[in-house]
Amino acid sequence: IVNGQKTWTTQGQHANMIFCLVRTDREARPQAGISFLLVDMNTPGVEVRPIRTLDGDREVNEVFFTDVRVPAENLVGEENKGWTYAKFLLTYERTGIAGVGFSVAALEKLKVIAAKVQRNGKPLDQDPQFAARMAQVEIDLENMKTTNLRVIAAVAGGGVPGAESSMLKIRGTEIRQEILSLIRRAVGPYALPFIEAAQYEGYADAPVGPAEAATAAANYFNYRKLSIFGGSNEIQKNIISKMILGL
Repeated sequence: IVNGQKTWTTQGQHANMIFCLVRTDREARPQAGISFLLVDMNTPGVEVRPIRTLDGDREVNEVFFTDVRVPAENLVGEENKGWTYAKFLLTYERTGIAGVGFSVAALEKLKVIAAKVQRNGKPLDQDPQFAARMAQVEIDLENMKTTNLRVIAAVAGGGVPGAESSMLKIRGTEIRQEILSLIRRAVGPYALPFIEAAQYEGYADAPVGPAEAATAAANYFNYRKLSIFGGSNEIQKNIISKMILGL
């Protein structure tokens, strides 16, 4: 019987199953008394409540569990070993959160915008300060791509990502946030007007300013979460310290 609450359940309104890390031994040390359960979202006592984000979207949810009966056969692995399984999954999640492909696509969009926007009679990508920030984030992204390929190669060879996944998560999220910040800066005041429908295909009216400005502010604010979910970047630094330096 499960009771509790989960906040920030991404796309939970579309799920038919949810995995939960539940306390099954109150006497054990915190990490050792957790079990991994699969729960059917249609089970009586499961309630999903939407959380509206700044861009007006329903991307995340709260999930409440009130006397939810879960069959014992839905236990994954051994009882009280749930955190061990979760840590294994998190290493792969953090490698994915690094989002190399997303950053590559966003950087290409930034370059197109910076070539179109004018400042002092010249394209923004010729402005020394802005161009320097673009160059720095591209260098950082190229370095991260190389590191990401090394991790993938190691896993393909039978290895398991360790501290590397935390490193990728930190740098990948910082890089993506910087690119989104530069896009917002590039479109300037056109990032300010917010029309929720203008972000999606099929919007009937002309957007305020260039089309790419419609999502600039929404993306910037929404993706501040990148450095928080999957274990905040501050936590990742603690993990790196423990795994590499033994601190």
